[in-house]
Amino acid sequence: MKTYDIELQRLKSARHNKGLIELGVDVLVQPRQTKGEDAATTSCLSIPVDDARTLLILLKQQITEIDKLNPRSRRSGRC
Repeated sequence: MKTYDIELQRLKSARHNKGLIELGVDVLVQPRQTKGEDAATTSCLSIPVDDARTLLILLKQQITEIDKLNPRSRRSGRC
């Protein structure tokens, strides 16, 4: 499995499209250097705090829009 270091440089947009939330981003992707057998086999996403907060706000907005599309009886956790 190939692993990568992914650095989020800028959030551009977020939208809901046919059941998927699509994010427009500028990222820097570099292969992760593994150092022996103890190295993690997962990729790493680095996000500055301000961008992480913006991402959270955008995701909440998109999920709210998705939730509005469902009938009240199908909304999670609501009666």
